[in-house]
Amino acid sequence: MFQEFKAFIMKGNVLELATAVIIAGAFGAIVTSFTNDILMPPIGQLLGGVDFSELAIPLSETVYDADGNVVEEGAAIRYGIFIQRIIDFIIIAFAIFLLIRSYNRMTEKPKPAAAPAPPPGPTEKDILIEIRDQLAKRPL
Repeated sequence: MFQEFKAFIMKGNVLELATAVIIAGAFGAIVTSFTNDILMPPIGQLLGGVDFSELAIPLSETVYDADGNVVEEGAAIRYGIFIQRIIDFIIIAFAIFLLIRSYNRMTEKPKPAAAPAPPPGPTEKDILIEIRDQLAKRPL
């Protein structure tokens, strides 16, 4: 069983997939940082100083102690973070689209030249002439 597992892990496709997952995780972190730290602040400023990470619909109140420290975080629908995640997804999807498109262009194989058309067969007139000649040779 160990030998089968070792053979499975050492296959090229599994190693390539593992590498792709690791790179995708790192790329996701870069895109998240790009969205949160570079893209969203100017968009928030254009919309009147909105911080998207703070946008939420509170469902219950946050409980504070006497010193003003949060004891229990209130429940909220955090739609601002959801908007940021959608933007993250769109950026990642576009980057993957560009990558796949470039790959397909580089690996595009030239189309084989069209095979020459077969010589045309006999026309209907030629066939009728042949039938007439055969009938003429037949004894009555």
